[in-house]
Amino acid sequence: MDGRVARLVSAAQQAQQARQLDEAARLMEEALALAPGDPRLLNALGTIRLGLGEPQAAHVLFTRAAAADPGEPILWLNVARASRDMGDDAGEQDALDRVLAIDARHFVALLRKAHLAERRGEDSRAAALYGQASAVAPPEGQLSGDLGALLAHGRDFARTRQTAFGTVIDTAMAEAFEGLPPADTRRVRAAVDRMLGRRQIYANECSGMHVPFLPADEYFDRAHFPWMERLEAAAPAIRAELQDLLARGDDGFAPYVQFPSGYPESKWSELDHSKRWSAYFLWRHGKRVDDHCARCPETAALLDSLPLADHAGRAPTAFFSLLHPKTRIPPHTGVTNARTIVHLALIVPEGCGFRVGGETRQWVEGQAFAFDDTIEHEAWNDSDQLRAVLIFDVWNPHIGAGERALINRFFTAADTSGMDPFPEEH
Repeated sequence: MDGRVARLVSAAQQAQQARQLDEAARLMEEALALAPGDPRLLNALGTIRLGLGEPQAAHVLFTRAAAADPGEPILWLNVARASRDMGDDAGEQDALDRVLAIDARHFVALLRKAHLAERRGEDSRAAALYGQASAVAPPEGQLSGDLGALLAHGRDFARTRQTAFGTVIDTAMAEAFEGLPPADTRRVRAAVDRMLGRRQIYANECSGMHVPFLPADEYFDRAHFPWMERLEAAAPAIRAELQDLLARGDDGFAPYVQFPSGYPESKWSELDHSKRWSAYFLWRHGKRVDDHCARCPETAALLDSLPLADHAGRAPTAFFSLLHPKTRIPPHTGVTNARTIVHLALIVPEGCGFRVGGETRQWVEGQAFAFDDTIEHEAWNDSDQLRAVLIFDVWNPHIGAGERALINRFFTAADTSGMDPFPEEH
């Protein structure tokens, strides 16, 4: 750009800032006459023409600029803007598609294309495009007022559309689900909810042994555990023994999380050496705690009758878990999916909950459930009272007897070698 053109452009910009748009247009036309076909000048003059309310003239200028520099997305965005002001939906669509051909993740082009689809009554397409735009949106502080408002509108539009679609699907599926046992519907329900954006599907994360090809199920079907009804029938006696321990102030309760001195800060720091989450162990890392079992004979006898995990001296673990008021256990995962964790609810005030993956359940006193603790899970007690659960581990029901023997053989060999592939939790 030579000196004369540069002076004209500078003067035009000053006039534009002063809102003297007619003068700005005159000066930019004069500059363009000296450098015809310059895409920067064509674009600048087009912007001034838009400000003057002349979208047709602006469209001609933007189109010439884009033809001169077809790889520049902003020029095609301006063509789309002029087309929109002219009411030319097809022209706007073509220009936005040209932007996305250059950059398929261009936020503004996706957002404008979604808005165009909404204006044309293509609600499903608009919702999908708003979702794509939201996924690549910059931080809100970096968006202009108009774009920020349009993005907020788009997110609300997509949510409303998704909710309406979910209602249609729920209505259509209700009759099909009716009367079927949970075992026949649970996975399909989860699949539908995942497609509707109502839940996430979680994978196993094991810090120790990860046995591949096992179903990554959050909660196991009760049919895998024929002894569970017998466990629940014993709940009143187990609860009575726990309440006796609590009434006597038994000193066997210890913080569940206990890191060595100097351990770095982590999500567990708030519970480290805190009795807000405490445990009374009956079995720990494969060893029976005889004095504790002696104080809870009925609970101990019940555990002795169950097919507990026997991971070569590393399991079972069985304990009364106390979660004190206003305490939360952060999301975490366990060490191996070779085992299954069982909870028997004993004392459960209102305001307690337990999430495994994408499913949250409430403990119900006297009832048990089994879950895979290598899928992210968390627990909370938002009440003003104590929550207590009996927790113990059994083998993953999808692992056969032969596989169990091989897994235990591995751990025996690992212990002999001094290797530690199965670290203790926390």
